[in-house]
Amino acid sequence: MDNDINRIQEQIQFCIRGELWENLQPLLDQIHPADIADIIEDAPDDVQNHIFDLLDDETKGDVIAELDDATEADILEELTAEQISDIAEEMAPDDAADMLAELDDKRSQEVLELMEDEDSEEVRELLQYDEDSAGGIMTTDFVALHSTRTAQDALDYIGTLDLDEPIYSAYIIDTADKLIGHVQLWQLIKADNRHKTLGQLAETDLFSARPETDQEEVAQIMSKYDLSSLPVIDADGTLVGRITIDDMVDVIEEEASEDIFKLAGSDDAELEDPSPLASCKVRLPWLLITLGTGFITSMILKAFIHHITAMEVLALSFFVPIVMGMGGNTGIQSSTLIIRGLALGSFNEKKLYRLLFREMAIGMLMGVICGSVIGAWARFVIGGTTTINPAFLAFSVGLALFSAMTFAAIFGAFVPLLLNRFKIDPAVASGPFVSASNDIMALLIYYGVTFLLIGLQTA
Repeated sequence: MDNDINRIQEQIQFCIRGELWENLQPLLDQIHPADIADIIEDAPDDVQNHIFDLLDDETKGDVIAELDDATEADILEELTAEQISDIAEEMAPDDAADMLAELDDKRSQEVLELMEDEDSEEVRELLQYDEDSAGGIMTTDFVALHSTRTAQDALDYIGTLDLDEPIYSAYIIDTADKLIGHVQLWQLIKADNRHKTLGQLAETDLFSARPETDQEEVAQIMSKYDLSSLPVIDADGTLVGRITIDDMVDVIEEEASEDIFKLAGSDDAELEDPSPLASCKVRLPWLLITLGTGFITSMILKAFIHHITAMEVLALSFFVPIVMGMGGNTGIQSSTLIIRGLALGSFNEKKLYRLLFREMAIGMLMGVICGSVIGAWARFVIGGTTTINPAFLAFSVGLALFSAMTFAAIFGAFVPLLLNRFKIDPAVASGPFVSASNDIMALLIYYGVTFLLIGLQTA
């Protein structure tokens, strides 16, 4: 199968290079819309729309749903409102809403007015929700049946439906249209169940979300309970939509990418805009924070120079990069662990204090090991070139590293938890922020500990 796909894709590339459009169209019909999207994204800008025009409206909708934002915007810009409305009518309501959300308000309204009333109403309903909420990612394409119907009636009814999204279960509602449970399709097709009512077959231990629920929380629910779809109900308990697993996979990828970019002090906007100026605009604020950290650390170094002799300053300076680096890495490890745990919903209130103590213990243990190693190395490097006992200086270096790593582990764990408590994305706590803060604190701890011990030694 893979060999066939590779062969077809090679033929497609040959047709694109030779502009053999008549030969290209039947080849595109043989591959998945996601593969067509990849081909369009990789094609030269001047032929992307030409390839897209070869597709029928249904396939165009499936392909648009797979394109990256930048390519989608370029494709839509070349289409008329009539063409976009024809495509939108062939798409699942949630995918059509996502597509129209990429257009400006005026053009989006124009497309909605050209669509069939039923399709337009479904899309309008979805567009009112925030794009990162359950309402923004749900589809109104679902099956809802009254509890008094039999399984046989339900199967006959489902067989008449023309659904844009696959279904694995039917939602059961009462006489007031309130959601009371669901029945999986395999239960309906059992011969013994054909004459039972849906109320008898319904599973009532149902998980659900509100339209305003954040998509990350929805992902946690569906992942934790292995759900293929999740119903969305309003404040009155009325079923308004469902979230399917394919959309949830996209959400998980999007949230993971967002966190990774924030860990690096960047943004996924860089992928959409290749210009160096745009990338600088995203990255520079974090780098300026790091540069500001350098100013602070240089002032700390200057302040301590006046309190100890030149030879001690020189000897202690050997280990500044090590202490700062180890402190920064320890903080990043702790913050990354906490951020990932928060994203997966692994922590509750009872675990927080235990978690902080655990990170403190880990920092102390690693500090003891690394402090001992650097102490031994410091004794070897310093030798006998200082007026203060080299062994005492080496001990000071080891103790300072131990203290810096312990602090970094606690700080790296505490800051994401604190930001999460105040509803701020904890991913911003890692990367540049934790690194910059730990650099300053590591240096303060290093010189503070060594200066204190040297002061005691010389007193």
